[in-house]
Amino acid sequence: MPTTATPTLLTDPGYLFYAPLLTSIPTNTVSGSKFTDAWSGSWISIGATEDGSEFTYSINVEKMVVAEFFDPIKYATTERSGMFSWHMADWTLTKLKFALNGGTLTVVSGTGATQLNKLVAPAPGAEIRQMLGWESLDATVRIIVYQALQGGDVQMSFKKAPDFAVIPVEFNFEVPSGGQPFEFYSAGTVRA
Repeated sequence: MPTTATPTLLTDPGYLFYAPLLTSIPTNTVSGSKFTDAWSGSWISIGATEDGSEFTYSINVEKMVVAEFFDPIKYATTERSGMFSWHMADWTLTKLKFALNGGTLTVVSGTGATQLNKLVAPAPGAEIRQMLGWESLDATVRIIVYQALQGGDVQMSFKKAPDFAVIPVEFNFEVPSGGQPFEFYSAGTVRA
């Protein structure tokens, strides 16, 4: 009777990071089948999410046909697109600025408990692209997205507890100067 090997599951939400374009990626040092190096200080933690994140990559293909055959002769890739999305649980104007692709966050007056802050969205065309990073909680998988722009609806619901307001984002991948929109890394042989 055939058997099925136990799958290598990945069951955690991981850690999310962002950084300015062209930031150095981690060195990906591996020991004991885990990444042992730290993300540099240029990579900023995105913090907690409502229910993890989603990596999506779509590949569209079109069939190529000729009159002499009923079946397609070949399929050709016509489009690829990727996205990383999540709902940020940390509700601050700094996180909202990140979701709006930049803008201006200023202290209007006061300090400490009397501080008044203001966020103004960026002008069209002045949006800031970001690098994104993700690492599994068990330190065995990493994803680097080299250039992305938030393009989802920033729709927030303000309700009573136990609900809480989140800031949703959908970062769309762009082709960076290096050519590859993203890369996956794994540590050790189990996830290879």
